Amino acid sequence: MAGHSKWANIQHRKGRQDAARAKLFSKLSKEITVAAKMGDPDPDKNPRLRLAIKEARSNSVPKDVIQRAINKSQAGEGADYEEIRYEGYGPGGVAVIVEAMTDNRNRTASSVRSIFAKHGGSLGETGSVSFMFERKGEIRYPLGIGDLERVMEAAIEAGAEDVEDTDDGYIIWTEATDLAAVSNTLDELLGPSESAKLVWRPTTTVELDLEGMQKLMKLIEALEDDDDVQRVTTNFEVSEEVLAQL
Repeated sequence: MAGHSKWANIQHRKGRQDAARAKLFSKLSKEITVAAKMGDPDPDKNPRLRLAIKEARSNSVPKDVIQRAINKSQAGEGADYEEIRYEGYGPGGVAVIVEAMTDNRNRTASSVRSIFAKHGGSLGETGSVSFMFERKGEIRYPLGIGDLERVMEAAIEAGAEDVEDTDDGYIIWTEATDLAAVSNTLDELLGPSESAKLVWRPTTTVELDLEGMQKLMKLIEALEDDDDVQRVTTNFEVSEEVLAQL
């Protein structure tokens, strides 16, 4: 019975992973379709589309799925999506920014508000927390690309703002308007990046204890599980001790 139970747990976990992967593919495809519809279907002439395709590839989205998303934008298929940003506070006073793409503003607003309320948060007005963040371009490279000196030299030549050295690799920061140009130059100097996208970078942070972090994780997971939500950004900070317990 124990063996059967273990196998059932593995199947359940695998099912959740597959579902999460399918949901991620769907959101990345939506971004590609919207980017191609708003601009040119040729990524060489459309910086936003080029970045969306790069992000999709970095998450192993198949080429045929990417091409279908581009074709969909030109065939006039599907709904017209609008981009909406929601702002609010999560457990422990953590600031939360939710970026969504929706064909039904009322449905999405109601869903996001309900998720915040259910998980100990509160939805605020636009601008209620975004002042605690700055809009930046984020380009990521693995450690294997070379030492910090090489990355710094390339970043300076490409016109980046800053380089952050982390345990997982390098984060190169740019002005939001410079992301596409800097990313293209770095592709030539260092090779293709792992990802290149616009993000909300917190300028102030809130430290959470274990209980607060566990509550926040449930809120983030619930928001990310919503089909209309593209990405969720927060300004939490957590100690190594709490991280180990998680």
